[in-house]
Amino acid sequence: MSPTSQRRKPATSRVLAVAAGIATVGALAVAVPASASPDTSVAAHGKKSRTVDVQLLSFNDLHGNLEPPTGSSGRVSELQADGTTKTVDAGGVEYLATHLRQAREGNRYSITAAGGDMIGASPLISGLFHDEPTIEALNKLELDVTSVGNHEFDEGAKELARLQNGGCHPAEGCYEDTEFKGAEFPYLAANVTNEKTGRPILDPYFIWKKDGIKIGFIGVTLEGTPNIVSAEGVKGLKFHDEVETINKYTKVLERKGVKSVVALIHEGGSPASSAYNYDCDSPGAGDGISGPVVDIAKNLSPQVDALVTGHTHQAYVCTIDDPAGKPRMVTSAASFGRLYTDTTLTYDRWTGNIVRTAVDSANHVVTRDVPKAQDMTQLVTKWKTLAAPVAGKAVGHISADIPGRGATTPESPLGDLIADAQLEHAKSLDPEADLALMNPGGIRSDLTYAASGSEGDGVVTYGEAYTVQPFSNTVNLLDLTGAQLITALQQQVSGSNAASPKILQISEGLTYTLDMTKSGADRVVVDSIRLNGAAIDPAATYRVAMNNFLAGGGDGFGALAQGTNPLVGSDDLAAFNAYLAAHSSPAAPIAPPAADRITVIK
Repeated sequence: MSPTSQRRKPATSRVLAVAAGIATVGALAVAVPASASPDTSVAAHGKKSRTVDVQLLSFNDLHGNLEPPTGSSGRVSELQADGTTKTVDAGGVEYLATHLRQAREGNRYSITAAGGDMIGASPLISGLFHDEPTIEALNKLELDVTSVGNHEFDEGAKELARLQNGGCHPAEGCYEDTEFKGAEFPYLAANVTNEKTGRPILDPYFIWKKDGIKIGFIGVTLEGTPNIVSAEGVKGLKFHDEVETINKYTKVLERKGVKSVVALIHEGGSPASSAYNYDCDSPGAGDGISGPVVDIAKNLSPQVDALVTGHTHQAYVCTIDDPAGKPRMVTSAASFGRLYTDTTLTYDRWTGNIVRTAVDSANHVVTRDVPKAQDMTQLVTKWKTLAAPVAGKAVGHISADIPGRGATTPESPLGDLIADAQLEHAKSLDPEADLALMNPGGIRSDLTYAASGSEGDGVVTYGEAYTVQPFSNTVNLLDLTGAQLITALQQQVSGSNAASPKILQISEGLTYTLDMTKSGADRVVVDSIRLNGAAIDPAATYRVAMNNFLAGGGDGFGALAQGTNPLVGSDDLAAFNAYLAAHSSPAAPIAPPAADRITVIK
């Protein structure tokens, strides 16, 4: 066992259709070839014992992070015996491969599964090639099965089908001499159907078989995927309730004689501590975790034996009681390949069930003190070489770290910088542009001062900027009334965002107070909203810049979708790079913005 691990024990097919619609087929089942290692379930008298341990290795939200992530994205927080925390460098597919291979040693029965968002919002080394490098890496990791996440739909169902089945990109062709072979593991999306046919677009479940052992996996993404993905990415698709879908297919598996079920759910929760080894079963089972996964876990059929979750990028190993009042393991391994979870499922050969009281699970840090997996090093080197002419180009200079994804405050310095860049781009299109808004989820990383390669400290490369904003969104201009703008700010903390606020990053000149001691829309102090010192006039019209995701009402900002007089500008990364180039140099780098535009009352 890794010294940086937490162990918890409870108390008691292929793409079947794309948007156009293709008929569904039977669920994919794979008979795993026998291992050369001895069957450790054989008792001394030569007969197989009644129970056998099956290892389940899992991870989630890799997001194409093949190289070790930098900044806060490449660290995990570890709780110490004295109650303090320290950070540990973690992640990188070369190290993840070594850790998984070492974990499998001596385990005749081992399954590797994932909880979605393997691709999408990826660094340049993967994103530049439409995530083919990540699929190749997952094949080498011997991934057996994964659910889809919301980011699997960033480029739409047809592109997801290509990544599953293989073939060259329809616009850019092949990146290598040989045709892309596709994923050697099935993507599951039981709750995603074609709007016209009502049929699943992906196989809903997968059955793992070996030596008479049968374990079913059901994969779903969050029902709210259309609210956090561009409209084009989910066009023609319908997303269904997670609990209803999993319970439906649990019955299907049971009719097929599969009584042991694991749910792969791209939806998650938030533990009370960010430390990966925090005891979220304190003082009682599941008391230290909140969020959507709690209600899902409490309502899933008792026939489901364990939940592998994701989406929130949090680390937890908890037990949450099922509807029958029995504890059930719920896990998540943070994100970006920094952790993996090792769960022992004790399988009863006589009944075909998992012995729930014997389930054991732990999160382990993907430390960087192990040898790199040579095959992964070769893969990373190959794609880095192809990306190098683009990735290494200097686009700007900074004087210190500029936190974005790793910021601990609702307003981040990098969020301010991006919003300012979008406003400057908007003014070049229309001098009447007044302000810019940026969704926090669109900021995928930090800008770090330390060099990531040979470029030198303080140099921002194209690859680093791409990692921050990898979505290729456009910067759009819309007319909004002052009343609509006020409503949009209130939607940050109300409606679908009430439980988990999404605080927009704002351009210079816009200021207001956010009172978190209040609830819902009242958290936004309307009388405090100012633009260049003047109060927002509900009846006036303002020219507002935002990316096309927000312009479509994404992240629950329906008020922004009501904008009129649209004008589409360049992509957001180009706008950001142009701003860095215009406002920095080796002699005069950009300093981190103060992030003082939003006054937060706690």
